[in-house]
Amino acid sequence: MCLAIPMQIEAIEGYVARCQAKGVYRDVSLFMMQDEMPKVGDYVMVHVGYAIQTMTEAEARSSWELFDEILCESDSPTEHA
Repeated sequence: MCLAIPMQIEAIEGYVARCQAKGVYRDVSLFMMQDEMPKVGDYVMVHVGYAIQTMTEAEARSSWELFDEILCESDSPTEHA
C-alpha cells in the first residue's frame, strides 16, 4: 500500500522544499512538480520524499483528521472472539 502525506511548504531552495505537517519537518523534492512549481505556503502531497501534487488547506486538514482517526483506532485494543 502506498501512502502520501499532506505537508505545507515553509521554504523553497531550488527543487527542495522544507515542509511541515503537525510539527514534523522534512526536506521534500519538487522535481516531479517542475511544470507547475508550488509556492511557499502551498500544501502538497508527499510520497517517499517527493511532492506529487498540490492540494488545498481544507483537503490537507481533512486528510490529517482521517489519519488521526486511523491511528487512534489502531491504538485501541480490539476484542477477539
